[in-house]
Amino acid sequence: MEPTSLILSIVSIINMGILGILIVIFGKMYGKTRAQLPLGMIVVAAMLFLHNVIGAMAYFSMEQIFSHDIFPYMLGVGVAELVGLIIFLKITLD
Repeated sequence: MEPTSLILSIVSIINMGILGILIVIFGKMYGKTRAQLPLGMIVVAAMLFLHNVIGAMAYFSMEQIFSHDIFPYMLGVGVAELVGLIIFLKITLD
């Protein structure tokens, strides 16, 4: 496996972990309050989780068809998403 593909996959897996934590937190909020906002956040987090699952699988299985010149840009997007999710998790936990 190409090192950049491995890094992209690792970033996606970390994103999935953070999103899983957020889904659990929002699920507990929804269970306590029955408010619509946590339910909406669960849907958004679930869609981002699905996006990362598909991305990680693509990095592993379709590495040969991707142009290796685009991997640094894809890594930038993945890392930006990771930073945003970390900030979102921090805000949620406060």
